[in-house]
Amino acid sequence: MIYFIADTHFNHENIIKYCNRPFKNTDEMNKYIVKKWNSIVKETDTVYHLGDVGFGSFKEVKKLVGSLNGRKILLRGNHDFKIGISAWKEIGFLEVYKKKIILDNLLLTHAPSEEVGEKQVNVFGHIHDKPLDEKFDKKNHICVSCDVIHYIPVSISKIESIARNL
Repeated sequence: MIYFIADTHFNHENIIKYCNRPFKNTDEMNKYIVKKWNSIVKETDTVYHLGDVGFGSFKEVKKLVGSLNGRKILLRGNHDFKIGISAWKEIGFLEVYKKKIILDNLLLTHAPSEEVGEKQVNVFGHIHDKPLDEKFDKKNHICVSCDVIHYIPVSISKIESIARNL
């Protein structure tokens, strides 16, 4: 199975306030996200993380990513450019991308994209629980920021189902 998630922001204290996340601290948030991820993702599944993985030391982030089930692929977000591709691979991502990934009719990006093809759906993060800007067509944009997906990666079948009903 293939899954999507964005904006885990592990160890990011301010994200709790910024997005009104229901956690006392980052330790509680980190454990909750790991638990929810692992409740659905199996070791043989693939998860596309669409950016903003987390903060903290290399060792801390590696430990958190290592505790997540599945084969993990990263599309770097605005907070993920502090370290390079090889470091992200050492942390535990099999593949690392910069700007976009095209997966059949899905355009995977960190932030919403205006470059969505006629028969494409843009799957993105970055905006967390904020509304999609009016310049984007809601009919072909699906947000997978963990703030709007209850911290549980979304399956490709669910994305395809949502896309059919947009």
